[in-house]
Amino acid sequence: MGRRWMTVVAFSAALLAMASARAATESAGQPPNVVILFADDLGYGDLGCYGHPTIRTPALDRMAAEGMRFTQFYVAECVCTPSRAALLTGRLPVRTGMCHDARRVLFPDSAGGLSDDEITIAKALKAKGYATACIGKWHLGHLPQYLPVRRGFDEYFGIPYSNDMRTPGSKTLDPPLLRGEEIVEQPAVQGTLTRRYTDEAIRFIGRNKARPFFVYLPYTFPHVPLFTNPEWKGRSARGLYGDVVEEIDESAGRILDAIRGLGLAERTLVFFSSDNGPWLIMKENGGSAGLLREGKGSTWEGGMRVPGIAWWPGRIRAGIVSGAVSSTLDLLPTILAIAGIGAPADRVLDGKDISGVLFGDGRGEDRVIHYYRGSRLMALRKGPWKAHFMTRSGYGGDAPEEHDPPLLFHLERDPSERFDVAKAHPDIIADLAAEAARHRASFTPAPSRLEARIPAK
Repeated sequence: MGRRWMTVVAFSAALLAMASARAATESAGQPPNVVILFADDLGYGDLGCYGHPTIRTPALDRMAAEGMRFTQFYVAECVCTPSRAALLTGRLPVRTGMCHDARRVLFPDSAGGLSDDEITIAKALKAKGYATACIGKWHLGHLPQYLPVRRGFDEYFGIPYSNDMRTPGSKTLDPPLLRGEEIVEQPAVQGTLTRRYTDEAIRFIGRNKARPFFVYLPYTFPHVPLFTNPEWKGRSARGLYGDVVEEIDESAGRILDAIRGLGLAERTLVFFSSDNGPWLIMKENGGSAGLLREGKGSTWEGGMRVPGIAWWPGRIRAGIVSGAVSSTLDLLPTILAIAGIGAPADRVLDGKDISGVLFGDGRGEDRVIHYYRGSRLMALRKGPWKAHFMTRSGYGGDAPEEHDPPLLFHLERDPSERFDVAKAHPDIIADLAAEAARHRASFTPAPSRLEARIPAK
């Protein structure tokens, strides 16, 4: 009887091992799924795992504990439109024309948008057989020829620009909610958006669980004006801003739970970040950059260093805090590499494949980071050193202050950029200035695609 039972157990174990091996082989043969969760105007210091004392973000804190949390993660620009263009193309906005010195983002009267010549993450993955969806705020062109379904996404559900914008002639906020290219609600009921985006993403993942998928979910919030579902109002000690961030946290948790529930966790990369730093002039309705200086609209660290959390159970080691200097520009080359797609050879990519950082111990090599505001190279980081050639605090204004010699900060020792050490390090200043000169001379900025306007009726 004992031998018979041992035989049954051994046979069952063999079947289980065969099934596990088959599942592993199938998983290895199928490209990984990718989900990017992208907040709007969320500051470096706005999450619990980045030190906020009163905003509760248990889902994102758990995501960081189960994955990798970056402490030196950057965007390519400090406002919405150019930052989003850079994430999706892996290219600086001055190369794609998705920046402007005065009209810094696209508006409802803008005639331009992201060129169809650009290769987006979605376009590259769709060609590989991925199902692709953009769910949320687009802000890369609201006319039909620029919408997500014309830029590599199979599906789109969201608002085409910022939630504080009005269509020409309107006296009230009236952002449209689109499905594909059709308006399904105007004005969008903003208090429902985070929940509806989340539901839409979970349904898309469920429909496409048998094939590789890419979900890009750029949240409408915490960009002002702030809205949240009634059930979230008054929950946070941080006030309405905290309520909005905590609902986003719940959204991220629901999406991760859906991925786990479908058995897809070990073949899905999820990345969470923000498009720029906090909008400080909004006071209580704006966020926090933590220990970093300034916020949205500036090229101080608080404007361009943002949260970055990567999660992929079984591939990314749990609990890693990475000081590797990295950027949203790195997402396209990294995603293409792990999907087995070669990087485009006909154009310059400004990002790098950071899969070695993600799948290793979080350490990275020294990097050069370019801090642009429109077409102006305002600052440059090389290794721990950052030189400010020009500065402009805050969101408004188009006349930055020039610095000769540049301001110099050691970001490893002084992340708050309080102590200008330029006088003590002329050699470092000379090296960074030469690096900036080489960069400027290496290409001609593309004509801006943000300036043209739709003629008034």
